[in-house]
Amino acid sequence: MSENCTHDCSSCGMDCPSRQDPQSFLEKTNDLSHVKRVIGVVSGKGGVGKSLVTSLLATMLRRRGDSVAILDADVTGPSIPKCFGLKQRAMSDENGIYPVATKTGIKTMSLNLLLEEETAPVVWRGPVIAGAVKQFWTDVIWGDVDYMFVDMPPGTGDVPLTVFQSLPVDGILIVTSPQELVGMIVSKAVEMAKLMNVPVLGLVENMSYLQCPDCGRQIQVFGESHIDEVAAKYGLKVLGKLPIDPKLAGACDKGAIELFEGDWLEAAADLVETLPEKE
Repeated sequence: MSENCTHDCSSCGMDCPSRQDPQSFLEKTNDLSHVKRVIGVVSGKGGVGKSLVTSLLATMLRRRGDSVAILDADVTGPSIPKCFGLKQRAMSDENGIYPVATKTGIKTMSLNLLLEEETAPVVWRGPVIAGAVKQFWTDVIWGDVDYMFVDMPPGTGDVPLTVFQSLPVDGILIVTSPQELVGMIVSKAVEMAKLMNVPVLGLVENMSYLQCPDCGRQIQVFGESHIDEVAAKYGLKVLGKLPIDPKLAGACDKGAIELFEGDWLEAAADLVETLPEKE
């Protein structure tokens, strides 16, 4: 293999061993698990609301009667337990690790559910973090799951690479914000997905606007949105635009995200439900 290998054999003329005998890095789940669809929630940078979008979509599909799980792959900055108000630690036995269920029954696994103190820092190197994420897939007893959302850390480093290679990801949702740098954020995520042969389901814009409580006018706090033009550039769908809503922030802080009211992500939830089921 060339030291400049991009892992994209379609654009390469080299006759290397990987081309002659392609190897799959996909890992199997625990024998007591059957996960039908896996959706990654990603972004090229941090702080744009991946965990919020993950929590909202998981809650919406659970309300529709689906069996839902969240794998929190943001090991050094886990937000999922806080959003759902999860305090108890995950338990384990000889069969594996048991996820913690939210109030409505969303199965959840996060490193914070394994720590004695939720504020304890995780000072690990990349390969160790990636290994922990892989174990969340292989060692956790997920049971029967219709939809698993993977809340990714920002960027295109070890963990996203591990998820794309080790988990049978059916597609990703890219979360962005309205600023002009959204084009760069999306392009990085799109190019990595293309490199790993993972479909991009669409874009979700967070902090898109603030709705005036008095007159109802939408105020673009971060300036004019560029998501529609960026989506058109890459041939992608805009699946939702989330407002800056103090009620959403308050629900996350109180661990009550499952009580949210709003239909901003209906199109995204509808699309996820059209994904074919794994056998």
